[in-house]
Amino acid sequence: MRKDLGKQPALFPMPVLMVAAYDENGTVQVMNAAWGMICDMDKVALFIDEDHATTKAIRQTKAFTVSIADREHMDVADYYGIATGNKLPDKFAKSGYHAEKSAHVNAPVITEFPVAMECELAEITETENLHAVVGNIVNVSADEKVLSENGKVDPAKLDALIFDQFQAGYYVAGEKVGNAWNAGKELVKAAQGK
Repeated sequence: MRKDLGKQPALFPMPVLMVAAYDENGTVQVMNAAWGMICDMDKVALFIDEDHATTKAIRQTKAFTVSIADREHMDVADYYGIATGNKLPDKFAKSGYHAEKSAHVNAPVITEFPVAMECELAEITETENLHAVVGNIVNVSADEKVLSENGKVDPAKLDALIFDQFQAGYYVAGEKVGNAWNAGKELVKAAQGK
């Protein structure tokens, strides 16, 4: 039997993304964002509020990075979500983490997080119902410890955090249970009568 739970953002899993940009003073602004996704083969969309210090920095510098948070760095990833750069302007420095300027865009790569998309601002879409920051992915950099033998990111090694909107929890992704574009092949054949 199903039970009505009312209106709520009922999606799971959601990524735990660290969005970072330099502000006008060259200070690293960083935030934790779960409402983001790939929106094309070379684009990422972040559904983040315009009042965040990080969003303001993105507007100024027209570049940002999006890193995948992992289990090892969960405490600091959560801190980046709890503390606001509008009230704690040196929030990144106080975390003790490190940033290197991207070689591809004018944005910081937080070195502790294993995978980072380095992006140029493509557009900011603002409507009555939406505020989205869209970036062109210029480069993806990854720590070698999360790469497989074929040179690609290995989700089992990444230990990526997943945000649970239902109970405000963090989970870890990593168990492979099938192959995309393969698990449903037999159903396609059956539907086509083959």
